Amino acid sequence: MDFGISTFVTDDGIRPDVLGEALEERGFGSLFLAEHSHIPASRQSPYPGGEELPAKYYRTLDPFVALTAAAVNTSDLVLGTGVILLIQRDVIHTAKETASLDLISRGRAVLGVGAGWNIEEMSNHGTDPRTRGKLLNEQIDALKAIWTQEQAEYHGDLVDFDPIFAWPKPVRAPHVPIYVGGSSPAAIRRVVAHADGWIPNPAVDPEKVRSVRAELADAGRPDVPVTLFGGPADLDAIRAYAEAGVNHYGISLPTLPEAETLAALDEFAKVVAGYR
Repeated sequence: MDFGISTFVTDDGIRPDVLGEALEERGFGSLFLAEHSHIPASRQSPYPGGEELPAKYYRTLDPFVALTAAAVNTSDLVLGTGVILLIQRDVIHTAKETASLDLISRGRAVLGVGAGWNIEEMSNHGTDPRTRGKLLNEQIDALKAIWTQEQAEYHGDLVDFDPIFAWPKPVRAPHVPIYVGGSSPAAIRRVVAHADGWIPNPAVDPEKVRSVRAELADAGRPDVPVTLFGGPADLDAIRAYAEAGVNHYGISLPTLPEAETLAALDEFAKVVAGYR
């Protein structure tokens, strides 16, 4: 199993360029960043974690800008989104941002996507929460078309455009891997049908990972990689997820200033060394 870092990069924490360099120096293989465009002041949608919404959710940097900054100071670090709320985004712009990151990083981008949980947030973008699952499925297919066709077109019920030219194309062939987040039955069907990888969070226990692995195998897709976003720096948890079939373990990094972040990374590196 490989190890990386999952976190929220904000305006009051460590800079993403410094973070990327620090991760590579300590032997971590990836950086996956979360996204929220904004947090509606109404706060009607309950936070899935059950408590008050953590402050980091209010202050996230744009993940493509942050990951590009991390790319400049690194050479091997995988640069991923965990996850972007694609249903709140224009699919053509997102195709260009992702391919641009892949080009600048020389083929190190991974696009993690999800359907989101904050109903007011998606509504502010004009997204109908009732059809967000269908929208996400069509957007994933449209992204692949834009990245792989010289004149791309897509005609769905919710995503529809005539032939377009769109560059750059991704460095990675055939395209940037798309990892799908979520653990609902609809999300797992999306992983099986559309995804190049699955990116669950720790709300998904090892037994659920095993069941999804079995479902993927039954669908003829036993090699789909599984990347955990936000796992604890705990040897027992790491061993349990490894045995369940997680390929890449993203340790949850608190959003902290530079000195505290570097100290935390040193401790995480010791945990990883203990597992290895």
